Amino acid sequence: MGRITILRGAILLVALPASNAMAQTPAAIAAPDKTIVATYHAEGAQIYDCKAGADGKLTWIFREPIASLLLNGKTVGRHYAGPTWENADGSAIVGKASGNAPGATANDIPWLKLDVVNKRGNGALSDVTTVQRINTHGGVAQGACDKAGDFRAVAYSADYVFLR
Repeated sequence: MGRITILRGAILLVALPASNAMAQTPAAIAAPDKTIVATYHAEGAQIYDCKAGADGKLTWIFREPIASLLLNGKTVGRHYAGPTWENADGSAIVGKASGNAPGATANDIPWLKLDVVNKRGNGALSDVTTVQRINTHGGVAQGACDKAGDFRAVAYSADYVFLR
């Protein structure tokens, strides 16, 4: 992350230390008492079903995520329904949302804070107690949903910060 400062018509990008990344996190998803275990970039899709909403009208209802977890351009795991994050070493966690903040635009899924409610395996994710989804891009289903039972996959990316 960086800060853009305008200085006499020039743009200067100033790198911030990693510790400042947590300070810039919205209060609704902050975890100031936690330590970062790992941060993985995710590339994938948010999957939606066309179903009747509470008002009886057809609408896109979130079903599940499907994404690759990347570190330095290499796949190190996957993210899928649960929501579950599974590392290539076999460790996996399941989270439950406990906070959210809006994405940067109406096209971006929210930033989230999730508490770990289930764990399996022994490895990189074994000690994780909290997950933050930040820096989201895309993922919001838009447009009409005309036929019940249809699916829509909407590309998204995000960074997942794993904390203990």
